[in-house]
Amino acid sequence: MNILFMLALSLAVFAVGSRFYGRLAAKWMGVEPGRPTPAETLHDGKDYVPTKFGILFGHHFSAIAGAGPIVGPTMAVLYGYLPVWLWILVGSVLIGAVHDFAALFVSIREKGRSIADVTRSTLGDTGFFLFVCFAILLLTLVTSAFLSMTVQSLTSTVPLHLLGLPADQTLLQTREIHGVTHGLIGGIASTSVIIITLFAPFLGYAIYKRNMRVSIGYLVAAALAFASIRAGMLLPVVVEPQLWMIILSLYVILASGLPVWLILQPRDFINVQILYAGIAAIFILVIAGGLQGITVQAPALAMEAGNAGLGGLWPFLFITVACGAVSGFHSLLCTGTTSKQLAREGQARKIGYNAMILEGILATCAVLIVCAALPQHDYMRLVWPQAESGASNPILAFALSMGIMSHIILNIPAYYGTIFGILMVEGFVVTTLDAAVRLNRYLFEELWNALFKNAVPAIMRTAWFNSCLSVLLMLWLAWNNAFTALWPMFATINQLLAALTLLAVASWLLARRRPAWFTIMPAAFMLATTIAALLLLMRAGVADIQRGAPLSGPLTLITMEALCLCLAVSLICLVFKKLKTQT
Repeated sequence: MNILFMLALSLAVFAVGSRFYGRLAAKWMGVEPGRPTPAETLHDGKDYVPTKFGILFGHHFSAIAGAGPIVGPTMAVLYGYLPVWLWILVGSVLIGAVHDFAALFVSIREKGRSIADVTRSTLGDTGFFLFVCFAILLLTLVTSAFLSMTVQSLTSTVPLHLLGLPADQTLLQTREIHGVTHGLIGGIASTSVIIITLFAPFLGYAIYKRNMRVSIGYLVAAALAFASIRAGMLLPVVVEPQLWMIILSLYVILASGLPVWLILQPRDFINVQILYAGIAAIFILVIAGGLQGITVQAPALAMEAGNAGLGGLWPFLFITVACGAVSGFHSLLCTGTTSKQLAREGQARKIGYNAMILEGILATCAVLIVCAALPQHDYMRLVWPQAESGASNPILAFALSMGIMSHIILNIPAYYGTIFGILMVEGFVVTTLDAAVRLNRYLFEELWNALFKNAVPAIMRTAWFNSCLSVLLMLWLAWNNAFTALWPMFATINQLLAALTLLAVASWLLARRRPAWFTIMPAAFMLATTIAALLLLMRAGVADIQRGAPLSGPLTLITMEALCLCLAVSLICLVFKKLKTQT
């Protein structure tokens, strides 16, 4: 199938969804466009900060997207392009965008409280406790998976022959690994991340304290982003993986405790310029490639999932593609940070619904690029290799696809496209990491307020204590488990949280005599899918132990899976009991 035809059909579906279904959802929920939000009524200059629309959209999109809409779809192409493409279209419009928008709207109406805290008003203290514990477990998995992915990205090297570069090239700094010359791609990203982080506070100060115009802010952010890449090519920073884990852990403690406008928001705003440029580049490649008659090389349906060890089409396709179709993690971002920065209620749909639509477009483009550029055997070698042939690297598969398409379509040397593709993904795993730790900090603060009825101990009220606790849990889990072991569990729990969030929103809507079917129906599908996946993952972990695998990794994951399942089932029973009394 021609990739331009697929893109055009996808854009038509997304446009219809945004224009009609998004507006219907806003009508059903009762949005009042001019109504003030908690960012104004509770403005404190730290967490509650009214933010200009363009800056907030960039911060929000960068935080919810990260590497997810590229990594997940790239891994899921294992099932063939057709089911992945259809799931992204249907999931984004009918489930993911509704989930994000509804969670954001409910949080705005509840004074910027997290979705976990909102459940207290509909499900009582028991419901809140179950939800917040579940959310903390999910965020621990999110941060662990993305810490592992970040370290893999920032230390990655690529054989020069895969980039189409000779051994005597001078574009990249190199290192010999097992007799093969590798380019230090991760070193470029490392330098870029360091420079962007160091300059973020200055941009935040200029925007919020010196009232810099948004248009000027965009220009400054774009200049910083691409200057950092150039600096990385000239002076890549090479750090050992374990040391990077510690450095990143210290950084996110700092970022999660400081005011949101100082590091977190301006860093995301700078990073999102690279992502915008990447989306534009992919669009150009797909359009130009489609006009040249390029079609997808991947099979429409593939039956290799069992051989790769991932599992059947249902339920695992629907949890492998998380970001890009639906993601429970988004509800924590919408209700943890974005709802505290939204200036007017009328912007909730434009940010909550449309940012998810844009993420669906990115996921669609990632599928088209990978399926058009890589023959199936090359795709399997990079993303689903056998144990003896190396580790899975979906980021490299996507980046090589960009390089190949750049060369075939625009006659640009493949290494330029490949390097940019890698950098496009690598900078954003850090974005997700620091945002998620900040969210976990909020949840711990809410948990202590619920557990200590009289007075929370002084140290447990501090942002630094809760940030450190979140980071220690993240570091412990990431240190003992690789990204490929964490991703299936993270994705499953992530999708299960999306289902629980939709149910919590349904309960909130029904309590106010508003329609809720548009959240209940997708919640039912996601519940069935994720609980089935969770049970199958637990069975697979037990089988690994029986085959003699080391206990530490599988046993930790099985324990967390069992705990999440118990919390989820308890919460589901509570929600359905409440829904029964409301209908």
